[in-house]
Amino acid sequence: MYLYSVLIINQRKMNIYVGNVAFTATENQLSDLFAEYGEVNSVKIITDKFTGRSKGFAFVEMPNDSEANEALNALNGMEINGRNLNVTEARPKEDRPRNDYRGDRGNGGNGGNRRY
Repeated sequence: MYLYSVLIINQRKMNIYVGNVAFTATENQLSDLFAEYGEVNSVKIITDKFTGRSKGFAFVEMPNDSEANEALNALNGMEINGRNLNVTEARPKEDRPRNDYRGDRGNGGNGGNRRY
């Protein structure tokens, strides 16, 4: 049991940021591209929530750190569909304050003291 736990700890997953992705690229194309360097757990092209159109970047998760580094080094700057990929290790998502779009006008939202 102990040996199994050590092996899991030493095999860290890597989340990879892929920028400058062609808007026509598919998750299957990116998966096949990264699979040349090792096992791919998941691929997610980020899309606009209203239009469904690609935002031009994606995240690829690979379970083996060394294979992920190999893919990162080989694919960074590579031209795919007329665009040079920007491939780096993804940074953790930062906590950002929630924007509720109400603003703080201080006038109760009724227009304040405007005269017409």
